[in-house]
Amino acid sequence: MIRIAFILICHKNPEGVVQQVRTLTSAGDIVSIHMDKRAKAEDFAIVHEALKDDPNVCFADRVKGGWGEWALVAATLNAIRAVRATFTDATHFYFLSGDCMPIKSRAYMARFLMQNPVDFVEHNDFHASDWIKTGIKEERLIYRHYFNERSQKAWFYGSMRAQRALGLRREVPGDLKVMIGSQWCLLRAATVDMIMEFDEARPDVVRFFSTAWITDETFYQTLVMHLVPRTEVRNQTLTYLAFSDYGMPVTFHDDQYDLLRQQEYLFARKISEHALTLRTRLKELFRETFETMETATTARPLFDYLSHRGRIGRRFAPRFWERGGQIGRGSEILIVACKKWHVGRRFLRAVKALKGAPESLGYIFDEEEDALPSLGGIETSTEKRGRHRRAFLRLLFEVHGTERLLICLDPSNVDTIRDLAGDDCSLRLLEIRCEVDDGYLAGHAARIGLVGAEADAPRPLLLALDRQFRDESDALRDLGLQHSYVLEQHGEAEQNVEAVARFLGITPARASQIVQTPNLFA
Repeated sequence: MIRIAFILICHKNPEGVVQQVRTLTSAGDIVSIHMDKRAKAEDFAIVHEALKDDPNVCFADRVKGGWGEWALVAATLNAIRAVRATFTDATHFYFLSGDCMPIKSRAYMARFLMQNPVDFVEHNDFHASDWIKTGIKEERLIYRHYFNERSQKAWFYGSMRAQRALGLRREVPGDLKVMIGSQWCLLRAATVDMIMEFDEARPDVVRFFSTAWITDETFYQTLVMHLVPRTEVRNQTLTYLAFSDYGMPVTFHDDQYDLLRQQEYLFARKISEHALTLRTRLKELFRETFETMETATTARPLFDYLSHRGRIGRRFAPRFWERGGQIGRGSEILIVACKKWHVGRRFLRAVKALKGAPESLGYIFDEEEDALPSLGGIETSTEKRGRHRRAFLRLLFEVHGTERLLICLDPSNVDTIRDLAGDDCSLRLLEIRCEVDDGYLAGHAARIGLVGAEADAPRPLLLALDRQFRDESDALRDLGLQHSYVLEQHGEAEQNVEAVARFLGITPARASQIVQTPNLFA
């Protein structure tokens, strides 16, 4: 039987903590509460008064904590000791903060833990990995830190400089390999027992970590990998958390329930204390009885998509410092911009059927293309082609021995058109505007990894994608190209024929053959 001891580290939002604990104990699990001693006395009183008579709750000895300090590890150790002194049947210890909430049912969690009898601890080699993105690295360990970098910055760095000048560098305990990772671990009871016994037997290790910096990211990670066979440790956290490109944790709100519940995690961190609807729905989800849920790994690509939306093609658009040579005068590029790639390809096949048609290629800047000739390696990936657009196209002109080249392009790739418009070559653009319904938008969201293949795309995401498609079309129009034409799925036949005729430089009769291609827009 699975019984989880939740090690809850909190410092604010007492009402939210009370509700959080009542949710977690509703299935008979244990919660060991450590509320930072720096928290307001009245906040602790609210939590203690509300939960003191709950038989599944215990309170840890409180310590004053600060970001990065050993006190955060001491708090978890105290909370673990409180569980071990009161309960004997905990099978797992799950580290949580006050703003964590479950995103799976309790029944799902029990089945998951039974099927995965391992410790879940994110662990990366402290020295060899790039887990630390900014700030000091080796100095976290080799110097003793008695001051807090955030609240005592001058003393923190002054102390470090003094130790460096005096040659007070220290070594890591010789038998340990320091690991680093997220502090939100899930440990089996046997692993916790080994850690507590090790701490009692090795005061030198505790002494070392007690003056290291940001030890909540290294203490348990190091000891677990020192004590437990690697085959029994999974290098991951079961708590979903995201960081912005500024290194700040992302906070989740009421409209992100569907996103959270489908992720391959058990909990999510940084649920806003004001997201009352989200908190209520997650509490209800936790109490559900189903053991299986559809999951997907879409949170990161979806967050990247939404966080960068609005920059691409606008004020903060990427610059193309590398122009990749020139195509030059006398060459003509015809671009078919169509969001539905199968429609774009169908249009190309119809053009190829005409006598004297220009050399036609597919979405050569958007997808890997096997039919490209050897061009010295530049053709091997879309990344290389996109980095050297003009040189790539110039080589295609030369290899095919032509002065006219027809290609397809996704409308989102407007920067390629903008780059080519700056060349001396002649440029013509035909935008094929297709009808887009919710089914296509949902399929597109799945194809690019914003939702799972079997998951329903939330309505706000569909609206965002529809808006994106419209913005891309507007961006093509805003280029102001001299030779820019539109083929509308539901447009007037006469106008569509004229657009294709002028785009390809052919007679209306021949253009009509293309426009009337069976199932062109199907």
